[in-house]
Amino acid sequence: MAEPSPDEVSTSVYGSSWAAQDLPRLDMPELEMPKEVAYRLIKDDLTLDGTPTLNLVGYMLSTAELFAHRIQASFVTTYMEDEAEKLMTDAFNKNFIDYEEYPVSADIQNRCVSMIARLYNCPTDGDAAVMGTSTIGSSEAIMLATLAMKKRWQNKRRAEGKPFDKPNIVMNSAVQVCWEKAARYFDVEEKYVFCTADRYVIDPEQAVDLVDENTIGICAILGTTYTGEYEDVKAINDLLVERNIDCNIHVDAASGGFVAPFVNPELEWDFRLPKVVSINVSGHKYGLVYPGVGWVVWRDPEFLPKELIFNINASFTLNFSKGASQVIGQYYQMIRLGKRGYRSIMLNLTRTADYLASALTKLGFIIMSQGNGEGLPLVAFRLDPNNEVASKHDEFAIAHQLRERGWVVPAYTMAPHSEQLKLMRVVVREDFSRSRCDALITDLALCMKTLRETDAKFIKDHQQHVKENRGRTKLRHKINKHYSKEGHSLQGKHGKTHAVC
Repeated sequence: MAEPSPDEVSTSVYGSSWAAQDLPRLDMPELEMPKEVAYRLIKDDLTLDGTPTLNLVGYMLSTAELFAHRIQASFVTTYMEDEAEKLMTDAFNKNFIDYEEYPVSADIQNRCVSMIARLYNCPTDGDAAVMGTSTIGSSEAIMLATLAMKKRWQNKRRAEGKPFDKPNIVMNSAVQVCWEKAARYFDVEEKYVFCTADRYVIDPEQAVDLVDENTIGICAILGTTYTGEYEDVKAINDLLVERNIDCNIHVDAASGGFVAPFVNPELEWDFRLPKVVSINVSGHKYGLVYPGVGWVVWRDPEFLPKELIFNINASFTLNFSKGASQVIGQYYQMIRLGKRGYRSIMLNLTRTADYLASALTKLGFIIMSQGNGEGLPLVAFRLDPNNEVASKHDEFAIAHQLRERGWVVPAYTMAPHSEQLKLMRVVVREDFSRSRCDALITDLALCMKTLRETDAKFIKDHQQHVKENRGRTKLRHKINKHYSKEGHSLQGKHGKTHAVC
């Protein structure tokens, strides 16, 4: 991965060479730095400060901005340029679905769909329009893709005079919860390829073995929510072709769809594979847009049954009214950054993730994610069983200690059949600078020191106390007790923790 040139300032701040370096601390740098780069990096550094107005008792309290910048649990974008924010603010009062009133906003959606589909090597005939739509996020996109696969399967079965009342879908048990929702809401049986203690992605052979005449499709994930790994879409495709099985693939590229094409362009996962018929991606993750916007594209109208399209504005959505801001924000990023800009940013994030993984290895953690651009720019890690801390504490205790230092780096219980494996995950987002990364490493080392010196029972009692009393106003999410002990989801059945997306 070649470093960006120091003279290249055409991309955003976080795609520049300066974002991949620590701020100068000892010597005055030889070269100048653009004013917007200097401003943003110093501003990011200062978010690690406290706020004077809150410093009432001799110690620093986290501000809302500091807290937002220290949330490393979520993939969701937390930084956009001022110009993008202004465009989005100007569009707050536009109802995107009103194509007649706002035809340019509608056309901007079509431009984005076309750009994304071509990025994924969609077979197109010259300037022919491709099939796709914007969504509120990948959850809606996945539901639309599931509905299209189910309807197409039903039409085929009906034409053959065969039963069409028991559809199923094959997927990894580490899927994001929206896949469980899609299957449940649309009456599709879930057929899982379970993870193991040392495999956290789908096994292509097992996946294809699960396919039967009622299978509407296979879900493959480009960037799993726990470890960020890319599932082997090509292996699944090749097995289906080799066995002459009439079953297609949907790729959930919610997280990896704006990473892999720029960091690992040779990887075959998209419409280059004949069995891949639809792909979703989240614009508000590595698409670099504020929440919520997602996209879903199909390789050909053949895979989106006509009866699902409503000719009132030719729409295929689960909702109707929505703002135009996020779609406009996506268009801004795509033409502002271009392919080179996205590539620069994603390569910087990948370098930062590799730097963090190296530091965590030295602290005694086992790294579970892939480095060097082979997966998402995140670091998934767990305690080494031989580590002194592991004899008394687990990953949830470390997460609790980090929370007390202002960091949100949650611990998770892995998907079913992985022997209740626990892990932590740091998502490297665009504004996670090298300085902020060093601050996290320092705090992690302090957490480990604290846990080595602290009794396990005290930590657990303190965690329980905080859980019961957190929040100045006692406001926190509570589920209706009627629904608190469900047993139908993977979490309800196996204790799987759903990672934040």
